[in-house]
Amino acid sequence: GLCLLVLRVFIGVHVFLVSCALPDSVVRRFIVRVMCSVLGLLVRQSDPRLRGAGARVFIANHVTPFDHNVVSLLTSCNTPALSGAPGFICWSRGFMELGVTGSRAELVDSLKEYSAHQGNPPLLLFPEEAATNGRAGLLRFSSWPFSILDVVQPVALQVRRPLVAVGVSRGCSQRGWLHVLLSPLRWLPSVPRRADERSEDFALRVQELLAMELGVVSTRITAADRTEHMKRLRHTSRLPFAPGGCPWGRPAARPRVPPSLPGGAPEDVRVVAMAQQVKEVLPHVPLEVIRTDLVQTNCVDTTIANLLEGRVPFFPESKEAGDLPAPSTSQAAAASGIQGSVPAPSSKPATKQFAKSPVERHLSLQERKRALYDYARR
Repeated sequence: GLCLLVLRVFIGVHVFLVSCALPDSVVRRFIVRVMCSVLGLLVRQSDPRLRGAGARVFIANHVTPFDHNVVSLLTSCNTPALSGAPGFICWSRGFMELGVTGSRAELVDSLKEYSAHQGNPPLLLFPEEAATNGRAGLLRFSSWPFSILDVVQPVALQVRRPLVAVGVSRGCSQRGWLHVLLSPLRWLPSVPRRADERSEDFALRVQELLAMELGVVSTRITAADRTEHMKRLRHTSRLPFAPGGCPWGRPAARPRVPPSLPGGAPEDVRVVAMAQQVKEVLPHVPLEVIRTDLVQTNCVDTTIANLLEGRVPFFPESKEAGDLPAPSTSQAAAASGIQGSVPAPSSKPATKQFAKSPVERHLSLQERKRALYDYARR
């Protein structure tokens, strides 16, 4: 493994030097593509005839930090640098500097001016603005890439790795490139803007087409939601007995501790407090089932996900799932001063059978949270 690492680093330096020395042409792309195949990065495309010669904006899903390098092995394109320090590092990674540090409106105006010159290569944009593993769904597309031109060409990008899953966390993305990668790329026909169609609707339509081509879900989860989720995962991985964040890493052992400790130990009090939090979100789940899973996961979010996705079997309690839970001690104290002034809100009863789609489950959970927030405010 160490010998293979040294060999790939040596060849990778030569790939970088060849990319810098040779001008952008078919010859350079062929040489770099062959050298990348020696590194273990195999790129193939399907239906290259669908790639329109007049396409000026390519829209692709985002899987790895090197997606723009993969597409540039097949065709000439430029990806603007939206973040990161400008200078040599930005140039060496293959990004294009526009010198725009202001708002998105200034960025869009600069890209419109760039696309107006026919001699410039096409733009390659990633409306998701954050990388995913490409197996579950697409993040919500931003609308600004679709306000540059009225015609865009979608590109469906996938990354596969034999025997090892693709991860998007920092450790997985860095160590994952030591394994062999296969990047299938599919060109879709160009999509024009409809008459009087807003950029938001245009982005949603292209997102649906790409999701259908990739066989994933078109979600409304934004890049900010993904960033918050990764923060929670990193926080969970630092807790004791937390499962590892990388899909190829060895998972941590889950301790088999009885659900209750004698003498009211602090750990038992902590489990009871976390169980009450889960109970407020999922009132139809028995408290004993929640405690048992919390002892194993030691994380409220992981337990809620296990219960929602059916990894922990249970029989719902006779109490209706849609009823609001009893207020906690802090809520009762806050509500004592306004008792009788504001009635408790009524919420529609939730079904005991959760939907198969993760988007519908996410929406159901958000509705429960909103109902709890409104009840706490009152």
